[in-house]
Amino acid sequence: MTDLKQKQLELYRSLEQLGSGAVAFSAGVDSTYLLYAAHEVLGDNAVAITAKLRSVPDEELEQAQQLCQELGIRHIITRLDELTIEGFSQNPKNRCYLCKRGVFSQIISEAQRVGISQVLEGSNTDDDNDYRPGMQAIRELGVLSPLKAAGLSKSQIRELSRQAGLPTWNKPQLACLSTRIAYGDEITAQKLEIIGKAEKMLRQLGFEQVRVRLHGTLARIEVENDRIPLITSPEILVQVRGYFAALGFTHTALDLNGYRSGSMNADAGSTADSE
Repeated sequence: MTDLKQKQLELYRSLEQLGSGAVAFSAGVDSTYLLYAAHEVLGDNAVAITAKLRSVPDEELEQAQQLCQELGIRHIITRLDELTIEGFSQNPKNRCYLCKRGVFSQIISEAQRVGISQVLEGSNTDDDNDYRPGMQAIRELGVLSPLKAAGLSKSQIRELSRQAGLPTWNKPQLACLSTRIAYGDEITAQKLEIIGKAEKMLRQLGFEQVRVRLHGTLARIEVENDRIPLITSPEILVQVRGYFAALGFTHTALDLNGYRSGSMNADAGSTADSE
């Protein structure tokens, strides 16, 4: 038996022991595979709960709804304005902790409302190497991380997702839009809306792994290194420059280091995380 198969069986055994579970579902690679596995083991006793936030593009909620429909899984949507969470909009370094605490508290309440006591989330073993203050909130609230407990890494989850035929197996990594704003700079609904529109435009141009970092009225674009020649082509530059100016950016810059997970944290002197 391969190491990957052993880990998969360990995951399935742990889910079976629960009897039921509510998966905090974002439609990302990890939570999608966790939800798939929970449904395989628990059937209708597995439900998906998605928190609709300002910091998450609308397309993600649409994908979550579509995936649940295709998989035949009950899907609960709960709405939360994270800007109302005390301290969040001030954007401190523990911003993720404040947000996760508020979001998962609401997800737990929704799960209990439908008679499910245990909430599950999709962290994996790679997350142990990242700066993730939100994990503290997850531990404090008693939320389980079955993928991590089974010893599964991100690449292994992608492979299991590919084998299962899940469309998310090669989905680019996504973090909430708040991570595009430097710590200490106020998070506002307007900033989140502008960042979301800017990144959506770039994705429509074919840049799948992209970040638009906000520095006042300057936009710093990160794309993967092999996509830099495309974004610097005259026809693309004209479109990007015009659209970003219309959004209110006075300057638009391209980061020649390319896409880097957690570059805002690196700028602030923190260990990089998955942002």
